Amino acid sequence: MIAWSALAGAGLVGAAPAGASSSAVRVAAGVEYRVIDLAASHGPARAHLVTVDLRDPRVRLDLLYPGAVGARHTVSGLADARGAVAAVNGDFFNINELQHPGVEATGAPVGPAVAGGRHLKAAVPDGQRFGPALPPGTNTRDVFGVGVDRRARLDRLALHGSVRTEQGRLPLGGLNQYALPVNSVGAFTSDWGTVSRLRATCGTDTDRAAPCSTDTYEVRVRGGRVTAAADVPGAGPIGPDETVLVGREAGAQELRKLSAGERVLVRHRLVAAGSLIPYGFAVGGYPVLRDGRPLDGLDPLTSAVRTAAGLSDAGHRLYLLALDGSPEFRTGLTIAEVAATMRDLGAVDAFSLDGGGSSTLVSRDPGAEAVTVRNHPSGGIERPVPNGIGVFSLG
Repeated sequence: MIAWSALAGAGLVGAAPAGASSSAVRVAAGVEYRVIDLAASHGPARAHLVTVDLRDPRVRLDLLYPGAVGARHTVSGLADARGAVAAVNGDFFNINELQHPGVEATGAPVGPAVAGGRHLKAAVPDGQRFGPALPPGTNTRDVFGVGVDRRARLDRLALHGSVRTEQGRLPLGGLNQYALPVNSVGAFTSDWGTVSRLRATCGTDTDRAAPCSTDTYEVRVRGGRVTAAADVPGAGPIGPDETVLVGREAGAQELRKLSAGERVLVRHRLVAAGSLIPYGFAVGGYPVLRDGRPLDGLDPLTSAVRTAAGLSDAGHRLYLLALDGSPEFRTGLTIAEVAATMRDLGAVDAFSLDGGGSSTLVSRDPGAEAVTVRNHPSGGIERPVPNGIGVFSLG
């Protein structure tokens, strides 16, 4: 168990004396903020915590994102654009392409994403993931989300989709993903944005750094008919009535069979593995705590600045936590300590989000028009990120 003491208020400086505690700061109806000082294995750490009561009908959560899957913005900018009263950063993402010179990094997140009930994207293959190693038994389809029943859950969202042509039916291997499975066909919609789709054909299912495929093909479908094709995936806007199909290896060979004007029907949806309740909001990452027990195999050695989300009270109470990246606290926590901390705070299930320079927590002072960044990002400034968890309150 990690020794911790809680302090309230955004202006706190320095370590908390053992046992010191004061009440949390009310951000809005059903939303509170506080600071927690932790005595961790690598030195003192400071956490910033927002708690959310979903039993309050005035409160809701949603995914914050810049309007396109392949785009990034700061958490504070995303929160202010949507009128959120608090927020944290979200999923790990395609931050660079050092192994593929000349290929543009998309900025797109790793896992599934659902915003306002809209299925934005599916998960990349496990081997294409950016971020620390996944704990045993987890994968890129894991999500933290809130269902239409207003209860938060940990779940998995899998892509179910197909491409129906005049020749037959093809399985859909991806939806707005920066990496497609080998031999597959993926769909890109207007939700993807304008960034290049070439990255989707690089690497393999087990090796992100593997060379880009030399066998690719792209087909543009508008109004249910093929309108254009190219050997190399392109970039630029995709219209609201368009879908761009990108194939690699066997998938490319199937797309080459399509002719201009041919009818094509593309269907796709994300299906929850653990619940029949549709999700209004979901973000990718990986579980660290289930039913009050840390997952087996969590790293107890590597310490870092981190962000996490947790839930209790049958999914009606949420915990959004981001560590401080200022020099005196930058050693952070191990992922095993994150699980223990979330459990000590009262979470039954908890989920790791992107950390390091991405870790950001913002909240709005009562009466203020904009949020304030509460932690110190470890890079000295806010890092643009692809998405985040936004908290909204009408009170």
